[in-house]
Amino acid sequence: MDSTDLTVRARRLRQLHEHGTLVMPNAWDAASAVMIVSAGAEAVATTSGGVAWSLGRADGEGLTRTEMAEAVRRIVAAVEVPVTADVESGYGPEPSDVAATIRAVLAAGAAGVNIEDSHGDDGALFTPAQQADRLRAARAAAVEAGVPELVVNARTDVFLRQVGDPAGRLDDVLERAAAYAKAGADVLFVPGQLDLDVLKRLVDASPLPVNVMAAPGGPTVGDLRAVGVRRVTVGTAVSQAAYTVAYRAARELLDEGTHTALESAIGYPELNARFSPRAR
Repeated sequence: MDSTDLTVRARRLRQLHEHGTLVMPNAWDAASAVMIVSAGAEAVATTSGGVAWSLGRADGEGLTRTEMAEAVRRIVAAVEVPVTADVESGYGPEPSDVAATIRAVLAAGAAGVNIEDSHGDDGALFTPAQQADRLRAARAAAVEAGVPELVVNARTDVFLRQVGDPAGRLDDVLERAAAYAKAGADVLFVPGQLDLDVLKRLVDASPLPVNVMAAPGGPTVGDLRAVGVRRVTVGTAVSQAAYTVAYRAARELLDEGTHTALESAIGYPELNARFSPRAR
């Protein structure tokens, strides 16, 4: 995909954040991306955990930059909608590492990226200034590659990793939001926080549109939309569900000799038809 076509997709992804709430169930391979788009998704977000598991690795930068970029390339080739790539913390601590990762996923056709502010090794957070430098490098790499419209989703793990005094976490997130916005981020991703009152305060004060990670038992998309959340993803949840079916079906077949876990599967003809070029 050349930079002109990729810019069109990046602009489309950017436009999807301007009004309402963009909902993206996360994909982990080409097949899951096709199914998610066939269900009506207007864009696809990858999940690093699901991608890693699909290759027999653990999440947490268990893949190399090259392996992740190749997974993104296969997903992009399978769908016509914009794809945003979860690149974890950038596959290295330095701004130059992040820039190299941006170049790799742009070459793979990604229209957006998620970049975490926690270290891949020990989970500690970069300081706001350090992460701002890394985000600045991401934006510069996109500009140099001819795709300045790349959508940079800056993920902060303050709530997810329960960093610092609970009473000060919202202020910490807002400080980071301000720094990340100045550095060129387009969206603020705040996993680990689903309290609607807190999210309302965050949305009202953030200089960036807010992305949250929905979870079973938590607020609905409608609830999140009502407090102003602009983007909803589910992280590894869909891939967890898929691999859970594989495990439970296998256990049932091996232990009981039955196969009730498979009864709700989409039929072969219908499923196979989703992968026909005419269906895309």
